[in-house]
Amino acid sequence: MPITLQSTVGGFSAEFMRKLPRLEQVMIAHGLEPSEFVISKDRATPPSVPFIGPFFYAYTVFVGDESFTVTEPNDIRFLDYFVKRCIAEDEDEGAPQEQPPRPPGLINRFFRWMERPI
Repeated sequence: MPITLQSTVGGFSAEFMRKLPRLEQVMIAHGLEPSEFVISKDRATPPSVPFIGPFFYAYTVFVGDESFTVTEPNDIRFLDYFVKRCIAEDEDEGAPQEQPPRPPGLINRFFRWMERPI
């Protein structure tokens, strides 16, 4: 079953619709069920000039009780972003993240300077 699409701004582009089956294949290959996803496309900002269309769109992706919103200028840019999120490797949440050592802060440098003999 395919991803559910919703739009309040006239639908999705023809190119997006042609590439949608490939997105669904990628999702299945990475253990995601496309039928659990709803993608909604809306204006990112209220209309300012009546004869000019929106410059950016807000794409909201719903999965169960979770959702996130991405603002992009067109459907293909959103599709590229979403594909990258679908194929991204999960980070191991249990493993501590390696942080590079921080350089000494201003206060630490001051105290070290004060500790030096005159």
